[in-house]
Amino acid sequence: MKARLRDISSGIGRLPAGLCNAITDVPDVLVGHATVVRDEPHVIRSGVTMVVPREGGIWTDYAYAGSHVLNGNGEMTGLAWVEESGMLGSPIGITNTHQVGLVRDFLAKESVRAGVTEDFLLPVVGETDDGWLSDAEAHALTEEDARTALSAAKGGMVAEGCVGGGTGMICHELKSGIGTSSRVVDIDDMSYVLGVLVQANYGAREDFRIDGVPVGALIDSGQVPSPWDEAPNGGSIIVIIATDAPLLPGQCRRLAQRGTVGVGRVGGYGHDSSGDLFFAFATANHLEQRPGKVRMVATLPNEAMDPLFHAVVDATEESIVNALFAAETTTGRFDRIAHALPHEATAAILERYRVKTP
Repeated sequence: MKARLRDISSGIGRLPAGLCNAITDVPDVLVGHATVVRDEPHVIRSGVTMVVPREGGIWTDYAYAGSHVLNGNGEMTGLAWVEESGMLGSPIGITNTHQVGLVRDFLAKESVRAGVTEDFLLPVVGETDDGWLSDAEAHALTEEDARTALSAAKGGMVAEGCVGGGTGMICHELKSGIGTSSRVVDIDDMSYVLGVLVQANYGAREDFRIDGVPVGALIDSGQVPSPWDEAPNGGSIIVIIATDAPLLPGQCRRLAQRGTVGVGRVGGYGHDSSGDLFFAFATANHLEQRPGKVRMVATLPNEAMDPLFHAVVDATEESIVNALFAAETTTGRFDRIAHALPHEATAAILERYRVKTP
C-alpha cells in the first residue's frame, strides 16, 4: 500500500478510525477504479472511480441521501431528484469534468442491462478538472472504463492517490487524487461507522494545513516547485460521505454540510471558480422499490448527531491528506509536472509542531 498520514504521524481528531480507515469500513460499501494513463495518441492522465453502496444492491434497495454545495462551479448529476426524493438509487461515479456525462450515461444504460429499472434513472456522478495534466479535449475515456471501475468495486483497503478519477488531479499545488478515511462513533450504546472518500483538486500551497500545522507554507518550494508560475484561485473537490447510522434525508444533508469544515481545515475556501460538492448517504434504512408499500424507518434524533458531525469533519480532513500522501509525482501533457508531497519533510514539520505532553 502507498503511504498515508498515519504512517508518519497521528490521525486527525480523537475518534477511532475503522479497520481500513476507508469509506469501505461502512458495511457493504465498495469502491472501484479504472485508471487510464497513456501518451499516444493523446497524453491522458484520467479515469473513473465508483462508490457502490449495498454491494451493488442500491439499484433496487435505495438509501436515504442528501447533498450540499459550497461553491457551484462544478457538476454532480442527479442532485435535483435526490433533493426532491431524498433517495439514492445508483452507484456514485467520479471522473473528469468533460466526461461526467459519459459516466452518467453508462450507469443509466447499466441499470437497463441489469434489468433493475423499467422506467428511468438519474445517476449521481461528480467531476473535477484534470485538464492541466491530461488532454481533456480528447475525451479519451470510454464506457468500458466506467464498466471496469464498477466491476472492480470491492471492500477492504482502497487504492488512493493517482488512481481512478483522481489520476490527473492537483491539490494545494501538489499531486493529489483519491483519498479516504473513516471514523467509528458510539451513540446510545450503538456503534456506527462513517466513511469519506474525496477527489481533491483545489487550493494554494500556502493555505495547506495538516491538523492545524502550516505544512504548505513550510515546504521548500525550491525542492518541490509548484506546477504553476501563479496558482489558480480555485479548483474543485468531490466529497462522498457514507454511514450505517439511521438517518433521514435532511440529516444526510446536515452531514454533507459539515464536510465543508473538513475542507476548510486543510485550506479550502470555496473560491468563485471552485466546484465544491458534497454528497452523503445512509444505509441503515432499506427502501426497496415496491410501489404502494408503507415503509417503516428508523432515525437518530437530531440532538444525537454531534458525534457524526465530528466524524465527518475529521474524516474529510484526513481523506484529503491521504490523497496527497498517496499521490506520486506525475508528468503530463506538455511535459507539465505535478510534484508529490515530500513525506520526510512533512514528517519533520509535523514533529516540530506536535504538542508535547508531560
